[in-house]
Amino acid sequence: MANSRKVVVFPSSAELGPVLAQLVCDRAQKALSAGRGQFSLGLSGGSLVSMLSKELPAQPGLDCSKWVVGFCDERVVPFDDAESTYGLYKNQLFSKINIPDEGILAIDPSLPVEECAEDYTHKLNQVFPNEDVPVFDMLLLGMGPDGHTCSLFPGHPLLQETQKIIAPISDSPKPPPCRVTMTLPVVNAARSVVFVSTGGSKAPVLKEVLEGGEGPALPAARVAPSQGELLWLVDEPAAASLTLEVERPGPGAKL
Repeated sequence: MANSRKVVVFPSSAELGPVLAQLVCDRAQKALSAGRGQFSLGLSGGSLVSMLSKELPAQPGLDCSKWVVGFCDERVVPFDDAESTYGLYKNQLFSKINIPDEGILAIDPSLPVEECAEDYTHKLNQVFPNEDVPVFDMLLLGMGPDGHTCSLFPGHPLLQETQKIIAPISDSPKPPPCRVTMTLPVVNAARSVVFVSTGGSKAPVLKEVLEGGEGPALPAARVAPSQGELLWLVDEPAAASLTLEVERPGPGAKL
C-alpha cells in the first residue's frame, strides 16, 4: 500500500516530538469514538522513549485511562536493567500519565526466551480475544542504521515468520541477544504504523528503505500495513538523501 505511505519531514526532532504526541492523542480519540472501548498502542525503545516521555504528558487534557500499551519488541532482561524498554517507559512515562497497571502489557523477563514469547502471545490474545492476529490501533516504530525494526534484522529467518504473532530471538546481532518481537503479520495488521527516524546517521538507510536498493528489501521496507496508514516522521538530517516527494508541515500543523 505504497499509496497510503506518507513521509513527513521536520526541521529537527524538537519540532517532530510534539506533532507525534498530538498524532497519538488524535488516533486514541478516533479509536475510542469509534466505540472500540480501548486504544491499543505498541511502543518501541530507542529515542522514542525520551521523545514520548517529554511530549505526551504535555498534551492538554491527556486521558490514558482506556489505553492498552504493548511493546513492539522487548529485551529479555530484568525490568531494572538499562536495556529493558518497559523499565525505561515505566520510569520516564508511565509514572506521569493515568494509564492503569492492567493496561500495560509487559513481558515476564524471568522466563526463558521461548516461553517468554509464548507468555506474551497469551497476554496479547487476552486483550484481542476475537482476532487471530491482533490489530493494534497504532504502532510506533524506530529503525536501526542496518534497516532493522522491532527485533527483525536483515537476513534473519524471523522475516519469513507467518504463524507466530510474537517470536523469540536468541541470536540478535545487536545485544542483548535474547528478545521477543512482534512479527511482520502483526505489524502489517495495524490500523496505523508510524516510524520515527532522526539524525544524519539514518540518511543512507532511510533512502534505501523508502526509495529501494539493490539487495533484498530491508526489514523496515517490509512494513506495509494491509488496511492501515503508514507514516514516516523524520528530521531534515535523516531526509538529506531523499529524492521522493515529502511533506514539510508548517508550525502548528496536524497530521
